[in-house]
Amino acid sequence: MGKVTTYYLEMRSASSLKAKNNSKGLQIVECEIKQYQVNRFLYLFVGEKWNWTDKHSWSDEQWKAYAENDNLRTWIAYYQGSPAGYYELQKQHSGNVEIAYFGLAPEFIGKGFGGYLLSHAIRSAWDWEGTKRVWVHTCSLDHPNALRNYKARGMVVYRVETEEKDLH
Repeated sequence: MGKVTTYYLEMRSASSLKAKNNSKGLQIVECEIKQYQVNRFLYLFVGEKWNWTDKHSWSDEQWKAYAENDNLRTWIAYYQGSPAGYYELQKQHSGNVEIAYFGLAPEFIGKGFGGYLLSHAIRSAWDWEGTKRVWVHTCSLDHPNALRNYKARGMVVYRVETEEKDLH
């Protein structure tokens, strides 16, 4: 058991985005053909280091229902032809779009890609028709710069929760 703090952040206007525009060679492509196996791979590939475990027990059917739903869109970041990270956007009620998952693979952390990838994610969320609010949550188990990156892009913390969690 250990204390985990979760930070909920939001952006209520596209004009609030403080974009980082230098890609440093990172290329980002939307997965226009939905394949749940790709989402599962990216979730495990990126999330393993950060203790992403909420979907470990999911069946193929659960992954398919989640990843192949029209309310979910996925982008993959590549560097020199290798998958470097990804993000998923999930459209919710009342014009809310959540950055459901976001991250870089361990080999690509610390190379200056995070700000550009997040800027791309936020811009893509605002480009999705009907978006009125973009939000995300991060926690104390994530990379130490995650919260700082969200804030640097113009997102604002609107709720903080701390709870005991089983970290195994």
